[in-house]
Amino acid sequence: MRLVQFENTQGQRQVGMVEGEQIHIVVDTTSTRELALAAIRNKRSLQEEVIARGTQPSDERYALALEQGRVLPPLDHQDPAHCLVTGTGLTHLGSASTRDKMHQQKAADPGTLTDSAQMFQWGIEGGKPQPGSPGAQPEWFYKGDGSCVVRPGAALQQPPFAEDGGEEPELTGLYVIGDDGRPYRVGFALGNEFSDHVLERRSYLYLAHSKLRNCSYGPELRVGALPSHLAGISRIRRGGEVIWEKEFLSGEDNMCHSLENLEYHHFKYQQFLRPGDVHVHFFGTATLSVADNIRTQAGDEFEISISEFGAPLRNTVQVSREVFRPGDVHSL
Repeated sequence: MRLVQFENTQGQRQVGMVEGEQIHIVVDTTSTRELALAAIRNKRSLQEEVIARGTQPSDERYALALEQGRVLPPLDHQDPAHCLVTGTGLTHLGSASTRDKMHQQKAADPGTLTDSAQMFQWGIEGGKPQPGSPGAQPEWFYKGDGSCVVRPGAALQQPPFAEDGGEEPELTGLYVIGDDGRPYRVGFALGNEFSDHVLERRSYLYLAHSKLRNCSYGPELRVGALPSHLAGISRIRRGGEVIWEKEFLSGEDNMCHSLENLEYHHFKYQQFLRPGDVHVHFFGTATLSVADNIRTQAGDEFEISISEFGAPLRNTVQVSREVFRPGDVHSL
Protein backbone atom coordinates (compact mmCIF):
# COMPACT_ATOMS: atom_id res chain seq x y z
CA MET A 1 0.00 0.00 0.00
CA ARG A 2 1.27 3.48 -0.95
CA LEU A 3 -0.27 6.55 0.70
CA VAL A 4 0.09 10.26 0.00
CA GLN A 5 -0.88 13.43 1.80
CA PHE A 6 -2.03 16.23 -0.48
CA GLU A 7 -4.07 19.39 -0.76
CA ASN A 8 -7.15 19.17 -2.97
CA THR A 9 -7.97 21.90 -5.46
CA GLN A 10 -9.81 23.78 -2.68
CA GLY A 11 -6.68 23.78 -0.50
CA GLN A 12 -8.00 21.20 1.97
CA ARG A 13 -5.70 18.46 3.29
CA GLN A 14 -6.54 14.86 2.48
CA VAL A 15 -4.90 11.43 2.62
CA GLY A 16 -5.12 9.18 -0.39
CA MET A 17 -4.08 5.78 -1.64
CA VAL A 18 -2.26 5.74 -4.98
CA GLU A 19 -4.07 3.50 -7.47
CA GLY A 20 -2.46 3.71 -10.90
CA GLU A 21 -2.88 7.28 -12.15
CA GLN A 22 -5.57 8.19 -9.62
CA ILE A 23 -5.69 8.99 -5.91
CA HIS A 24 -8.39 7.19 -3.93
CA ILE A 25 -9.39 9.25 -0.90
CA VAL A 26 -9.21 7.73 2.58
CA VAL A 27 -12.58 8.59 4.15
CA ASP A 28 -12.65 11.25 6.91
CA THR A 29 -8.86 11.54 7.12
CA THR A 30 -6.80 14.71 6.87
CA SER A 31 -3.36 13.48 7.99
CA THR A 32 -1.36 10.27 8.10
CA ARG A 33 -0.31 11.15 11.66
CA GLU A 34 -3.94 11.11 12.78
CA LEU A 35 -4.49 7.90 10.81
CA ALA A 36 -1.47 6.24 12.47
CA LEU A 37 -2.44 7.30 16.00
CA ALA A 38 -5.95 5.97 15.42
CA ALA A 39 -4.51 2.64 14.22
CA ILE A 40 -2.41 2.39 17.39
CA ARG A 41 -5.41 3.16 19.61
CA ASN A 42 -7.57 0.66 17.73
CA LYS A 43 -4.80 -1.98 17.89
CA ARG A 44 -4.74 -2.24 14.09
CA SER A 45 -2.05 -1.98 11.45
CA LEU A 46 -2.07 1.13 9.29
CA GLN A 47 -3.38 -0.89 6.36
CA GLU A 48 -6.19 -2.31 8.51
CA GLU A 49 -7.09 1.21 9.65
CA VAL A 50 -7.33 2.39 6.02
CA ILE A 51 -9.55 -0.59 5.16
CA ALA A 52 -11.75 0.05 8.21
CA ARG A 53 -12.25 3.70 7.22
CA GLY A 54 -12.70 2.90 3.57
CA THR A 55 -11.57 4.65 0.41
CA GLN A 56 -13.49 6.29 -2.39
CA PRO A 57 -12.53 7.09 -5.98
CA SER A 58 -11.86 10.73 -6.85
CA ASP A 59 -11.08 12.91 -9.83
CA GLU A 60 -7.62 13.60 -8.41
CA ARG A 61 -4.94 12.72 -10.95
CA TYR A 62 -1.73 11.90 -9.10
CA ALA A 63 0.66 13.26 -11.74
CA LEU A 64 -1.26 16.55 -11.89
CA ALA A 65 -1.22 16.96 -8.11
CA LEU A 66 2.55 16.47 -8.17
CA GLU A 67 2.98 18.89 -11.06
CA GLN A 68 0.91 21.54 -9.26
CA GLY A 69 2.91 21.16 -6.03
CA ARG A 70 -0.08 19.97 -4.01
CA VAL A 71 1.52 16.77 -2.71
CA LEU A 72 2.79 17.12 0.86
CA PRO A 73 5.43 15.13 2.76
CA PRO A 74 3.77 11.76 3.50
CA LEU A 75 3.98 12.23 7.29
CA ASP A 76 4.19 15.51 9.21
CA HIS A 77 2.97 17.30 12.33
CA GLN A 78 0.78 20.40 12.39
CA ASP A 79 3.32 21.91 14.81
CA PRO A 80 6.77 21.65 13.14
CA ALA A 81 8.46 21.75 16.56
CA HIS A 82 7.01 18.29 17.22
CA CYS A 83 8.59 16.74 14.11
CA LEU A 84 12.21 15.73 14.64
CA VAL A 85 14.42 15.13 11.58
CA THR A 86 17.58 13.06 12.15
CA GLY A 87 19.79 10.51 10.42
CA THR A 88 22.60 8.02 10.57
CA GLY A 89 25.68 7.81 8.37
CA LEU A 90 28.26 5.17 7.42
CA THR A 91 25.47 2.62 7.36
CA HIS A 92 25.75 1.31 3.80
CA LEU A 93 28.40 -0.92 2.24
CA GLY A 94 30.75 1.40 0.39
CA SER A 95 29.83 4.46 2.44
CA ALA A 96 33.22 4.63 4.17
CA SER A 97 35.11 4.71 0.86
CA THR A 98 32.74 7.42 -0.40
CA ARG A 99 33.29 9.44 2.75
CA ASP A 100 37.06 9.07 2.57
CA LYS A 101 37.03 9.95 -1.13
CA MET A 102 34.93 13.01 -0.38
CA HIS A 103 37.30 14.09 2.37
CA GLN A 104 40.34 13.18 0.24
CA GLN A 105 41.99 11.64 3.29
CA LYS A 106 45.19 9.65 2.84
CA ALA A 107 46.85 8.18 5.87
CA ALA A 108 50.65 8.05 5.85
CA ASP A 109 50.46 4.58 7.34
CA PRO A 110 48.31 2.27 5.15
CA GLY A 111 47.41 0.35 8.30
CA THR A 112 45.95 3.45 9.96
CA LEU A 113 42.18 3.77 9.70
CA THR A 114 40.50 7.15 9.43
CA ASP A 115 37.74 7.87 11.94
CA SER A 116 35.17 7.19 9.19
CA ALA A 117 36.74 3.87 8.25
CA GLN A 118 36.97 2.84 11.89
CA MET A 119 33.31 3.62 12.59
CA PHE A 120 32.34 1.81 9.40
CA GLN A 121 34.35 -1.23 10.56
CA TRP A 122 32.50 -1.21 13.87
CA GLY A 123 29.28 -1.40 11.87
CA ILE A 124 30.58 -4.30 9.78
CA GLU A 125 31.56 -6.19 12.92
CA GLY A 126 28.59 -5.37 15.15
CA GLY A 127 25.88 -3.50 13.25
CA LYS A 128 23.63 -6.53 12.77
CA PRO A 129 23.28 -8.14 16.20
CA GLN A 130 20.81 -10.87 17.08
CA PRO A 131 17.22 -9.54 17.15
CA GLY A 132 16.47 -7.94 20.48
CA SER A 133 20.14 -7.22 21.24
CA PRO A 134 21.92 -3.84 20.92
CA GLY A 135 24.71 -3.65 18.36
CA ALA A 136 27.40 -1.18 17.38
CA GLN A 137 26.36 2.45 17.71
CA PRO A 138 26.19 4.26 14.34
CA GLU A 139 27.09 7.82 13.48
CA TRP A 140 24.05 9.99 14.30
CA PHE A 141 23.15 13.56 13.32
CA TYR A 142 20.40 16.14 13.75
CA LYS A 143 18.95 18.03 10.77
CA GLY A 144 16.24 20.12 12.38
CA ASP A 145 12.56 20.13 13.16
CA GLY A 146 9.71 19.99 10.67
CA SER A 147 10.43 23.53 9.48
CA CYS A 148 13.47 22.26 7.53
CA VAL A 149 11.30 19.97 5.39
CA VAL A 150 10.15 21.03 1.92
CA ARG A 151 7.41 19.24 0.04
CA PRO A 152 8.11 17.05 -3.01
CA GLY A 153 8.72 19.21 -6.07
CA ALA A 154 9.64 22.30 -4.04
CA ALA A 155 13.03 24.03 -3.93
CA LEU A 156 15.64 23.08 -1.36
CA GLN A 157 16.96 26.36 0.03
CA GLN A 158 20.75 26.67 0.04
CA PRO A 159 21.76 29.34 2.58
CA PRO A 160 23.85 32.22 1.19
CA PHE A 161 26.72 31.26 3.54
CA ALA A 162 26.75 27.63 2.33
CA GLU A 163 29.68 26.33 0.32
CA ASP A 164 27.68 23.59 -1.42
CA GLY A 165 24.21 22.12 -1.76
CA GLY A 166 24.50 18.43 -2.53
CA GLU A 167 21.98 15.63 -2.73
CA GLU A 168 21.96 12.48 -0.60
CA PRO A 169 19.63 9.77 -1.99
CA GLU A 170 18.35 7.80 0.98
CA LEU A 171 15.51 5.87 2.50
CA THR A 172 13.69 7.47 5.40
CA GLY A 173 11.90 5.76 8.24
CA LEU A 174 8.73 7.59 9.33
CA TYR A 175 7.52 7.18 12.92
CA VAL A 176 4.95 8.42 15.42
CA ILE A 177 5.16 8.13 19.19
CA GLY A 178 2.03 6.52 20.59
CA ASP A 179 0.09 7.52 23.69
CA ASP A 180 2.07 4.81 25.50
CA GLY A 181 5.38 6.56 24.77
CA ARG A 182 6.52 3.85 22.37
CA PRO A 183 7.72 4.48 18.79
CA TYR A 184 5.68 3.03 15.93
CA ARG A 185 7.04 2.78 12.40
CA VAL A 186 4.42 4.16 10.02
CA GLY A 187 6.38 3.21 6.91
CA PHE A 188 9.20 4.26 4.60
CA ALA A 189 9.73 6.94 1.95
CA LEU A 190 12.36 8.12 -0.50
CA GLY A 191 14.45 10.95 0.87
CA ASN A 192 16.91 13.64 -0.19
CA GLU A 193 19.08 14.49 2.82
CA PHE A 194 20.43 17.72 1.31
CA SER A 195 23.81 18.70 2.86
CA ASP A 196 26.87 20.95 2.49
CA HIS A 197 29.59 18.47 1.57
CA VAL A 198 32.23 21.08 0.76
CA LEU A 199 31.95 22.43 4.31
CA GLU A 200 32.17 18.89 5.69
CA ARG A 201 35.23 18.24 3.53
CA ARG A 202 37.08 21.07 5.30
CA SER A 203 36.90 19.12 8.56
CA TYR A 204 34.88 16.16 9.77
CA LEU A 205 34.11 18.29 12.85
CA TYR A 206 31.96 20.50 10.61
CA LEU A 207 29.60 17.57 9.92
CA ALA A 208 27.03 18.89 12.40
CA HIS A 209 26.96 22.30 10.66
CA SER A 210 26.77 20.71 7.21
CA LYS A 211 23.57 18.85 8.09
CA LEU A 212 21.56 21.92 9.19
CA ARG A 213 19.89 22.32 5.83
CA ASN A 214 16.55 21.66 4.16
CA CYS A 215 15.54 18.12 3.22
CA SER A 216 12.69 16.43 1.40
CA TYR A 217 11.04 13.02 1.51
CA GLY A 218 8.19 11.30 -0.28
CA PRO A 219 6.13 11.71 -2.28
CA GLU A 220 4.70 8.35 -1.19
CA LEU A 221 4.58 6.47 2.08
CA ARG A 222 5.29 2.77 1.55
CA VAL A 223 3.43 0.75 4.17
CA GLY A 224 4.70 -2.65 5.30
CA ALA A 225 7.99 -4.51 5.27
CA LEU A 226 10.99 -3.08 3.44
CA PRO A 227 12.55 -5.28 0.73
CA SER A 228 16.03 -6.42 1.73
CA HIS A 229 17.51 -5.30 -1.61
CA LEU A 230 16.60 -2.04 -3.31
CA ALA A 231 18.27 -0.44 -6.33
CA GLY A 232 17.50 3.14 -7.31
CA ILE A 233 18.78 5.93 -9.52
CA SER A 234 20.01 9.36 -8.41
CA ARG A 235 20.12 12.05 -11.12
CA ILE A 236 20.98 15.72 -11.42
CA ARG A 237 19.54 17.77 -14.27
CA ARG A 238 20.76 21.20 -15.36
CA GLY A 239 18.79 23.07 -17.96
CA GLY A 240 16.77 19.91 -18.59
CA GLU A 241 19.87 17.81 -19.36
CA VAL A 242 21.19 15.03 -17.11
CA ILE A 243 24.69 16.05 -15.94
CA TRP A 244 25.17 13.18 -13.46
CA GLU A 245 23.45 9.84 -12.89
CA LYS A 246 24.31 6.89 -10.69
CA GLU A 247 22.72 3.80 -9.21
CA PHE A 248 22.39 3.63 -5.45
CA LEU A 249 21.63 0.58 -3.34
CA SER A 250 19.74 0.26 -0.09
CA GLY A 251 17.86 -2.29 1.99
CA GLU A 252 19.50 -4.42 4.67
CA ASP A 253 21.36 -6.60 2.14
CA ASN A 254 23.35 -3.50 1.22
CA MET A 255 23.81 -2.16 4.74
CA CYS A 256 26.24 -2.87 7.55
CA HIS A 257 23.58 -2.06 10.17
CA SER A 258 20.17 -3.62 10.60
CA LEU A 259 17.18 -1.29 10.68
CA GLU A 260 16.40 -2.58 14.17
CA ASN A 261 19.84 -1.50 15.37
CA LEU A 262 19.55 1.96 13.81
CA GLU A 263 16.11 2.43 15.34
CA TYR A 264 17.31 1.27 18.76
CA HIS A 265 20.19 3.74 18.85
CA HIS A 266 17.80 6.59 18.03
CA PHE A 267 14.85 5.80 20.23
CA LYS A 268 16.90 4.68 23.25
CA TYR A 269 16.96 8.37 24.25
CA GLN A 270 14.05 9.28 26.52
CA GLN A 271 13.60 12.75 24.98
CA PHE A 272 12.67 11.11 21.67
CA LEU A 273 9.66 9.29 23.16
CA ARG A 274 7.22 12.18 23.64
CA PRO A 275 3.66 10.99 22.84
CA GLY A 276 2.27 12.38 19.62
CA ASP A 277 5.60 13.43 18.11
CA VAL A 278 6.66 12.57 14.57
CA HIS A 279 10.19 11.36 13.73
CA VAL A 280 11.76 11.35 10.26
CA HIS A 281 15.01 9.37 10.18
CA PHE A 282 17.38 9.20 7.19
CA PHE A 283 19.15 5.83 6.96
CA GLY A 284 22.22 6.90 4.97
CA THR A 285 23.71 6.33 1.53
CA ALA A 286 26.93 5.32 -0.22
CA THR A 287 26.31 7.40 -3.36
CA LEU A 288 27.05 11.13 -3.61
CA SER A 289 27.64 13.27 -6.68
CA VAL A 290 30.21 15.37 -4.82
CA ALA A 291 32.45 12.28 -4.64
CA ASP A 292 32.58 12.54 -8.46
CA ASN A 293 33.52 16.24 -8.23
CA ILE A 294 30.06 17.52 -9.18
CA ARG A 295 29.23 21.03 -7.92
CA THR A 296 25.55 21.91 -8.00
CA GLN A 297 24.15 25.26 -9.10
CA ALA A 298 20.97 27.18 -8.42
CA GLY A 299 18.25 25.77 -10.65
CA ASP A 300 19.62 22.22 -10.75
CA GLU A 301 17.02 19.50 -10.25
CA PHE A 302 17.55 16.36 -8.17
CA GLU A 303 15.62 13.20 -9.01
CA ILE A 304 15.68 10.16 -6.74
CA SER A 305 13.77 7.04 -7.71
CA ILE A 306 13.24 3.44 -6.65
CA SER A 307 10.54 1.56 -8.55
CA GLU A 308 9.12 0.00 -5.37
CA PHE A 309 8.36 3.50 -4.04
CA GLY A 310 6.28 4.72 -6.95
CA ALA A 311 6.79 8.26 -8.24
CA PRO A 312 10.30 9.74 -7.98
CA LEU A 313 11.22 12.47 -5.51
CA ARG A 314 12.18 15.66 -7.35
CA ASN A 315 13.47 18.93 -5.90
CA THR A 316 15.37 21.90 -7.27
CA VAL A 317 18.12 24.00 -5.62
CA GLN A 318 17.57 27.65 -4.82
CA VAL A 319 19.92 30.03 -2.99
CA SER A 320 18.00 31.75 -0.21
CA ARG A 321 18.42 35.39 0.84
CA GLU A 322 20.47 36.39 3.84
CA VAL A 323 18.32 36.67 6.97
CA PHE A 324 20.94 37.08 9.69
CA ARG A 325 24.18 39.07 9.86
CA PRO A 326 27.03 39.28 12.37
CA GLY A 327 25.95 41.58 15.18
CA ASP A 328 22.24 40.89 14.75
CA VAL A 329 21.97 39.50 18.29
CA HIS A 330 20.69 42.32 20.53
CA SER A 331 21.07 42.76 24.25
CA LEU A 332 18.00 43.23 26.43
